[in-house]
Amino acid sequence: MGKVIDVLTVGEPLVLFVAQQAGALEDVTSFERTVAGAEFNVVTGLARLGLKTAYISRVGDDAFGRYLSQAIAAQGIDHSQVLPRAPYSTGFMLKARSADGSDPAIEYFRRNSAASHLSVEDLDPDFCASARHIHLSGVFAGVSENARQVMLSLAQQARGRGQTLSFDTNLRPRMWSSPKDMIACIQQLALLADWVMPGIDEGRLLTGLDTPQAISDWYLSKGVGAVFVKLGASGAYCASQNFSAHVPGVAVRQVVDTVGAGDGFAVGVLSALLGGQSLLKATQRGNAIGARVVQFPGDSDGLPTRRELDAMGA
Repeated sequence: MGKVIDVLTVGEPLVLFVAQQAGALEDVTSFERTVAGAEFNVVTGLARLGLKTAYISRVGDDAFGRYLSQAIAAQGIDHSQVLPRAPYSTGFMLKARSADGSDPAIEYFRRNSAASHLSVEDLDPDFCASARHIHLSGVFAGVSENARQVMLSLAQQARGRGQTLSFDTNLRPRMWSSPKDMIACIQQLALLADWVMPGIDEGRLLTGLDTPQAISDWYLSKGVGAVFVKLGASGAYCASQNFSAHVPGVAVRQVVDTVGAGDGFAVGVLSALLGGQSLLKATQRGNAIGARVVQFPGDSDGLPTRRELDAMGA
């Protein structure tokens, strides 16, 4: 069958309650409800740029689950595979508001959630095969053993079908039983990918190497096609077998919230690469969107539309 989806992802969407006052979460008196999740952010950003995106997940048969399904659909994302799974509940999270642009405090309530019970048997082979590209995030790998098996199955199927695969390492050590287990699983998934996107500290932990070049060379030597090492405000380092460059970051007037910057970077890289752009152009666009995201309070508020992206010159 012809490819009808540009980018397919799997993950856990979360109801996000963002504090409306700065300070400790226990002192906050009002929150604004929205949607969070690394994978949700990425497919939302790609959908705003005109790509056809789809999301596989499970939510609870509850008000939160219905809210998430509606919110995903409102972004133009195919949510036909975001289905209720009773008796499990929908995950949610609380996020503090930072007054100085520092990383806000976050608390998760997702243990034994509906998404953690997504299984390999839930994957529709024809639906998965209809995607040009599959994007995975290390966040979902930390949710449960079920989630890890789903991701591994999708990655292996992508290799077999000739679909391109990207992987954002997105380490969340608190979600794992041990650093050893986390590293082993994340590296197994990364080495199945065509494009890998670690943060610099993540790359150091995963490879034991120190510099962006050394980290990239390690993945390239294992068969990865391209590596994008995120360097925060300093930009990013991109590399393939025949090209490498440090691409400076984009200066911002004020950092409001850093959460979601890496997802914005992924949106820029994927939209450019899937549009036939070079590694350099992809990294420049990733830096530009990541810089835009940190100037907005929500995880996905700063993700641009195609018109806004054009106005940015990215």
